[in-house]
Amino acid sequence: MDLFFFALGLVLYLVASAAFVTHLTLVRDGARRFALAVLGLAFAADTVALVVRTATVGSVAINLFHDQLAVLAWLIAGLYLLLQLRYRLAVVGALVSPLAFLLTLSSYVAYSGVERLPSRLQSAWLPAHVAPAFLGYAVFALAFCVSLVYLLQDRQLKRKRRRLFPRLPSLETLDELNYRFTAWGFALFTVGIVTGSLLAKATLGEFWSWEPVQVLSALAWLLYAVMLHARSLGWRGRRAATLTVVGFALLIVTFLSFNVGFSGWHAKSLG
Repeated sequence: MDLFFFALGLVLYLVASAAFVTHLTLVRDGARRFALAVLGLAFAADTVALVVRTATVGSVAINLFHDQLAVLAWLIAGLYLLLQLRYRLAVVGALVSPLAFLLTLSSYVAYSGVERLPSRLQSAWLPAHVAPAFLGYAVFALAFCVSLVYLLQDRQLKRKRRRLFPRLPSLETLDELNYRFTAWGFALFTVGIVTGSLLAKATLGEFWSWEPVQVLSALAWLLYAVMLHARSLGWRGRRAATLTVVGFALLIVTFLSFNVGFSGWHAKSLG
């Protein structure tokens, strides 16, 4: 049953992507409203699918790689829909919808059944670690999308070309949103790292084991910390957007590190 709703969400994410692009290229407000409605339906379908899978597993389904991909797609879509309550950023939706589609498609392709969490991970520290960490990933994903839009518009303006898409947000608005998302993502990611260390202590008896995912997470955290500090020194605009893109690329490597190719406690427990 959960696979049916994931498949439905997959199709709806693709339709929403096409509708957002139609709105941006033809400046049709009806297409924007349709895209948001379809994206909302895709989010609802994913919600039902995750609830069904969670009921089947008996706990939040984050044990396997396909579960983590599905949760990320759901969070990114949900946060963008919340963002739309205050800002009209259809151009960001034109990036969020394909991203959610790709994550859901990857989850669907990588599906390997359901599996309960190991008993040693059934700790109060697990949701305290997973919730802020995955929310941090999702918020950083929005910052990444906003940064891509910033770099696109900045390039068009510098070359004095006609904008690829009309009605793009101003560079100032995009830069401010990038800062806010980066700051919130950094705070959530920090909480995720701290609670992850406490979970490791409760489970393995040590806070740090030098796993690839831990080292990469620390490097990503340091990069975002430097980025936020650099803003106080005047590093804004294009440089901040570029660093955000680089930071998110490192986060993707970090996310994949405990699911594909690397060994360690995370791979054995959650991969």
